[in-house]
Amino acid sequence: MKLLRKNGLRATALGALAVSGALVLTACGSDDNSGSASSSPSAKTTAAASNAACGDAKGQLLASGSSAQKNAMDLWVKGFMAACPDVQLNYQSSSSGEGIVAFNQGTVGFAGSDSPLKPEEVTDSKKICAGGQGINLPMVGGPIAIGYHLEGVDSLVLDAPTLAKIFNSKIKNWDDAAIKALNPGVKLPNKPIQAFHRSEDSGTTQNLGKYLGATAKADWKYEAEKTWPAPGGQAASGSAGVAAQVKQVDGSIGYFELSYATAQSISTVKIDTGASAPVEATSENASKAIAAAKIAGTGNDLALSLDYTTKADGAYPIVLVTYEIACDKGNKAATLPAVKAFLNYTASDEGQKVLSGAGYAPIPTEINTKVRAAIASLS
Repeated sequence: MKLLRKNGLRATALGALAVSGALVLTACGSDDNSGSASSSPSAKTTAAASNAACGDAKGQLLASGSSAQKNAMDLWVKGFMAACPDVQLNYQSSSSGEGIVAFNQGTVGFAGSDSPLKPEEVTDSKKICAGGQGINLPMVGGPIAIGYHLEGVDSLVLDAPTLAKIFNSKIKNWDDAAIKALNPGVKLPNKPIQAFHRSEDSGTTQNLGKYLGATAKADWKYEAEKTWPAPGGQAASGSAGVAAQVKQVDGSIGYFELSYATAQSISTVKIDTGASAPVEATSENASKAIAAAKIAGTGNDLALSLDYTTKADGAYPIVLVTYEIACDKGNKAATLPAVKAFLNYTASDEGQKVLSGAGYAPIPTEINTKVRAAIASLS
């Protein structure tokens, strides 16, 4: 493996975050998706990160935040740390909210978040980023799968209004007329719906809220915040916690990144968007939706505006983009080389290629080119 470093020193790749399962700090909100990384087809490719340029990177690099990207990080860090053994990456998979708090307290080199920094969070970041501020670097895309566990039902279609009513407890039984209308010929049981949501502040929750707010305005009248807004339902910690509950509980439904559904063989809902056919949650279908995103940030801040109302054939609308939050200027001298080397690798072609096999979607090339330029300018 150490031989890989020679190749890495010749490369000038760009990237984002990652983390070794052996180095992940566990917390009450951490997501231990057992077997997801090691069983993924991409896991084998990350063992040889020939594209990682280590440069002067060394020492310990702490990071934390989004649990949505945890499985991508597991894959990335295997390759990066094999190529750059002088760096120890330690990513605490908790939540977007906790990651941003840690970043703005100056305790981590970068943070992961499933939604861009708010204006007040940018203001807070200026206290840590001397002469600069926190910027949003889109690094991981993917579908938010609606996972369900309903014995005897192998295929399920829902639309935005029905999802909204399920998650705000207005639809309480699986044989409700609205669900039946979307699933002709499917024998739906007379069974209570047990809906699970995230217990902590979560960018995944916020992105689901943006989708429902944009497509089911009459039934979902909550602001798209990281805190779960609707009455009823049951809470679980992290994407792994929600997925574990759905896996175990017959009659359940919840939301989490596709990688969790794939790793645990959880059935996922197809979404009726008004396209010619209901759309399945896949990396390819999510990429079709993310490709239409517009850059909403300015300068090196690359916050994106997603179109949750798409009706394009094959475009899965419930998507998220996970950002790495870093200082554009004023990074700590001791960790800046490691931050840049790591982000350079994950944004590289090699780093992005591992995403599809793990249930994620690579960032579109046009946007990723700008991400790479922004990383190169970090100081």
